[in-house]
Amino acid sequence: MMNSKLLFQALIKFVSGLAAISLLLLLPAGTFQFWNAWLLIGILFIPMFLLGIILFLKAPKLLTKRLNTKEKETEQVQVVSLSLVMFLAGFVVAGLDFRFGWSHLPLWLVILASIFLLVAYGSYAEVMRENMYLSRTVEVQENQQVIDTGLYGVVRHPMYSATVVLFLSMPVILGSVPAFFIFLIYPFLLVKRIKNEEMVLEQELKGYKEYKRKVKYRLIPFIW
Repeated sequence: MMNSKLLFQALIKFVSGLAAISLLLLLPAGTFQFWNAWLLIGILFIPMFLLGIILFLKAPKLLTKRLNTKEKETEQVQVVSLSLVMFLAGFVVAGLDFRFGWSHLPLWLVILASIFLLVAYGSYAEVMRENMYLSRTVEVQENQQVIDTGLYGVVRHPMYSATVVLFLSMPVILGSVPAFFIFLIYPFLLVKRIKNEEMVLEQELKGYKEYKRKVKYRLIPFIW
């Protein structure tokens, strides 16, 4: 019964996300011939579908956590809300860009951005393999332990590092310079999120202060 409910919830999230992004891109573009949009949808949602199947079969508890997006921290609610506005604006602008021909990015750059997105998605999947406590909300779970191996030995928030590459690749794949500048807001929102998240982890997760001394960089090695 529980697995059936989880499967239904995951499918609803997947289909609604696919429909939302498709509409946000294709309606402003005014055509189904926005090939960059179809490229992004393919390389974004096909791996997402495959990863969802793996989580459902191998780690249903982790999938349940990933589907929960309701933040408890007020500051995190603000970050999530601003991120949503950024995505809406970025996708709509990319569609309008295609319609009116504001940008003309070379094909090789679009292909390179696609490769970066897939690599980032692979890193994202690896982080989930390493950390079974990887909730989408800022919280400390029962029996949670500090993970300091693999990518967590490089930066303290490797999932966020992966999402920076992933999200900044999107507007390039869509061929839109104005949308890229909109998506550049994301790293700054992450800084706000990480500072609040680390405050919570320091207070509630045993060993996190020691982990901070061991792994100095939060998001980007040798920078921050």
